[in-house]
Amino acid sequence: MSVFGAKRRAEDLLRENTDLRDQLSRLGGLDFIQIHAEIERGKAVVTKLTAEKAGLEQRVQEASRDLVEVASRVEMQDVGLYQYHHPAESSVALKDALDSVQARIKQCVRDKAAISATTNFTFNNSAAKGRKFVSDMSRIMLRAYNAEAENCVKTVKAGNLPTAQARLRKAMDSIEQQGKMIDLRVTEYYHGLRLRELELAADFHMRVQAEKESEREKRAELAEQRKAEKELAAERQRLAKEHAHYSNVLTSLEANGDHAGAQRIREQLADVQRAIDDVDYRAANIRAGYVYVISNVGAFGENMVKIGMTRRLEPMDRVRELGDASVPFRFDVHALFFSTDAVGVENQLHHAFATKRVNKINQRREFFYATPNEVLGFLKASVGEVVEYTASAEAEEYRLSQGTADASV
Repeated sequence: MSVFGAKRRAEDLLRENTDLRDQLSRLGGLDFIQIHAEIERGKAVVTKLTAEKAGLEQRVQEASRDLVEVASRVEMQDVGLYQYHHPAESSVALKDALDSVQARIKQCVRDKAAISATTNFTFNNSAAKGRKFVSDMSRIMLRAYNAEAENCVKTVKAGNLPTAQARLRKAMDSIEQQGKMIDLRVTEYYHGLRLRELELAADFHMRVQAEKESEREKRAELAEQRKAEKELAAERQRLAKEHAHYSNVLTSLEANGDHAGAQRIREQLADVQRAIDDVDYRAANIRAGYVYVISNVGAFGENMVKIGMTRRLEPMDRVRELGDASVPFRFDVHALFFSTDAVGVENQLHHAFATKRVNKINQRREFFYATPNEVLGFLKASVGEVVEYTASAEAEEYRLSQGTADASV
């Protein structure tokens, strides 16, 4: 309907309805179009004010939440419980456990369950002053304990967790000693929560160290593999040249009718071909190699061996590398034998002595609390007859060094 049509309809209604006409007259004689416009403006104002009200209410709610958060933070800080960077925060595996224990620590403080003291202490014959004294002392002592707990978390490293735990226990005992007059002490439950928080920090550092160690071991293993591949490739190239040389000589001898010489060259050529086949097989079969059992009495004692494998062309090169400047004496070899499945034999040995591993975290550290005789017994039972095995360690450098030391005393 057009505006003019609406106006005519409004005029018809006014003529028909005296009361409506009187009401409009009281409104100042506004016509229908003006009234409608005023109503729409009123609605717009109401909508705007409603939106502003909702916005203000939301801001009030947010401000209330912030106020509660600030109040909670002030309450925590009043007893020395601050937000600080915990090492395990960046750990996917440990973060949930850390969030849980820290939430329980805060709740314990809110519930006044972090520290306990007597409830019937009087000061200057005043129970009210006594309660205030106990409350103040509780807050001060809890603040001191929390500061020590935070320092322990920040300074703990992989391997020194027992030292940090003892340090925190000492702080707890000291607080109990100083608060003996009012039976003041940190509760065992709260102490347990802070110890758990400390353990998570140490666990994080242990994981980081193990990961770094594993990466170093992987790099060393890859370097060892590259050396083996390089040696095999070089040997393959040398044998190929030798094979070509003998082939040329054989052709020349056969051309000259030297049948006896040609036969000798054929035999030598067959030996070279067998060597080439062996190198090709070892290059293609990454499980083939030498299994070794070695010990270092001077460095690790009588009852420890290292069990490993190498694909190196000359396995003693690997043994000599293991006995480099990182250990004081060279390794003694108890067993060194070739196997088409050296990886499998090595795994069998590692599994058999798994409970005797020295390093139970890093599986690439192949040291075991075992004697060479114990390893020999397993080899005979599982692998079969070992052609050559030395049960005793010569440890020449170590024994000579001991003799020199005894002589100098």
